[in-house]
Amino acid sequence: MAKELKEGDLAPEISSATDTGEQFHLSSLRGQRVVLYFYPKADTPGCTKEACAFRDDGQKFTKENTVIVGVSPDTSEAQAKFKAKFDLPFTLLADKDHKAAEAYGVWKEKSMYGKKYMGIERTTFLINEDGIVKRIFPKVKVEGHSAEILAAIE
Repeated sequence: MAKELKEGDLAPEISSATDTGEQFHLSSLRGQRVVLYFYPKADTPGCTKEACAFRDDGQKFTKENTVIVGVSPDTSEAQAKFKAKFDLPFTLLADKDHKAAEAYGVWKEKSMYGKKYMGIERTTFLINEDGIVKRIFPKVKVEGHSAEILAAIE
């Protein structure tokens, strides 16, 4: 079991396929702030609402030298469809083997209708220009989340 990630820790490297199938490395974003948000599944109601809020606030994040990156255990193809359907202007990562989710401690046992399964606990990490985790937003409530992140940046 990986140690619990805390504010002030160096953000674990992520090397994963993007929605375009290209290889992405989190370290390539050094020098910019990063909103790294983990969500359970592309094109589901809560995940769509969250992604669209980040999309709608995109200009404000850009003004703050902040890049948004979404991560879920979907395939690159599913991420590409989700991105196109909702015109999302940011990178989505296909974390099929949930390595990134595990590195960030968000791959958790969940339960629905009494059935236990492993999945992503909706969590957002605010990472500074030096790759340090500045804020962790666990168990995110989708409503107002994008504004909450912007307030933390400003």
